[in-house]
Amino acid sequence: MSSLHVTTPDNADWDTFVTSRPDAHILQTAAWGDLKSRFGWSAERIAVTRDGQIAAGALVLFRRLPLRLGTLAYIPKGPLVDLSDEALTSTLLSGIDALARRRRSILLKIEPDALAGSPAGERYLQLGFRPSPQTVQPPSTILVDITRGEEDILAEMHQKTRYNIRLAQRKGVSVREAGRDDLLAFNVLMQVTGARDGFDVHSPNYYNAAFDLFVLRNQARVFVAETEAQIIAGVFVFVLGGRAWYFYGASDNDFRERMPNHALQWHAIRWAKSSGCCEYDLWGIPDANEAELEAQYLHRSDELWGVYRFKRGFGGKVVRFIGALDRVYNPLLYRVYLLALKRGM
Repeated sequence: MSSLHVTTPDNADWDTFVTSRPDAHILQTAAWGDLKSRFGWSAERIAVTRDGQIAAGALVLFRRLPLRLGTLAYIPKGPLVDLSDEALTSTLLSGIDALARRRRSILLKIEPDALAGSPAGERYLQLGFRPSPQTVQPPSTILVDITRGEEDILAEMHQKTRYNIRLAQRKGVSVREAGRDDLLAFNVLMQVTGARDGFDVHSPNYYNAAFDLFVLRNQARVFVAETEAQIIAGVFVFVLGGRAWYFYGASDNDFRERMPNHALQWHAIRWAKSSGCCEYDLWGIPDANEAELEAQYLHRSDELWGVYRFKRGFGGKVVRFIGALDRVYNPLLYRVYLLALKRGM
């Protein structure tokens, strides 16, 4: 019988394991831990080996909670484990619990990369997790199948979206890969977009760090749209293990009638396909069923509704993940934490 051991893998071994899995996710890479560690979090990796090979694990992020409550332990898009393997799952969770308690965590929040309705949701409840009132990543998204030819991908899009992609070209919009020197313009556009659409954006240092950590590792690209020698929009897209994720996008208040965002998304989809990806994740829509989305998107522009109006045009399917689950270590402080959430912590 093979034995299981809890270890702390180095960056290279960890990323080899993550990339090898069918559920490989960019938010579980060592580089993502490095990125978040520069902006208020700390990161640790924990793994379980079997016969000397990593068989399960998690990138765990920690953040201090206000009011000296302790820390929040958080696993984005993980843990990475075969839940049907009881011994492996138990060993991993025991190791995570011990790590979280050493870090004075009052709870562990996980957001597994598992779809709603899958056996994973029920299994995590059996393991002592509970549904969380607070999510970090968007629970719902649109996934575009990019295994088909480009003409077939275009055919699945809404007619207006196809028209806007071609309109951008006719209006003189060109798209190119951005270099490090283009990040100043990209960051300015992020601030403009956040102010216009009413959402928080990261600091310029955050996007600069993401570029250094991911683009230079060939795990991301920034693309910019230009017209009249001026950068008017940009997107930041990540890739890993056959999947691509559109995380960040920005556009100027001017030239929007030239549809640079449509040109950018189509360019990014084509790049993801050429990079061997099978799926393009548009990352984040309102957390509602498809019938409600279709019934309301023309009448709402709050939160992610305006985003959905744009993203739905690229075809694909609406999916929902199981969402956030909490594992409580300190019930009393957890109640204080929930109360603070209600008060806008």
